[in-house]
Amino acid sequence: MFLFSDEMFFLKTFPLCEPAALQLLRLFSTQTLPTLTLFTKDPCPLCDEAKEVLEPFKHRQVDISLQENRVWFDRYRWDIPVFHLNGQFVMKHRVNVVLLDKLLQDAGTHKA
Repeated sequence: MFLFSDEMFFLKTFPLCEPAALQLLRLFSTQTLPTLTLFTKDPCPLCDEAKEVLEPFKHRQVDISLQENRVWFDRYRWDIPVFHLNGQFVMKHRVNVVLLDKLLQDAGTHKA
């Protein structure tokens, strides 16, 4: 594993086991984290279920019923909830937690 000089400094300064130190480093990193977005509206029982499942994850919600989100309403009115990661469609209707966990790990994010 290749470590940048900042990472080496951090690992030497804080005598933690390497994986824990790297996790802390990522937590305070200046890199932007991937963005998980839930497209939703009220009422929507599937959306309510998705919100509960996504509670431990950092994510943002877009209410497609708002006028400023009309483009998303036109696209997803029959398919909500819809999930994007970094602006790319990843799933709809129900959260596939196994897939979501894998996608978030691949993207280098952690549960909130």
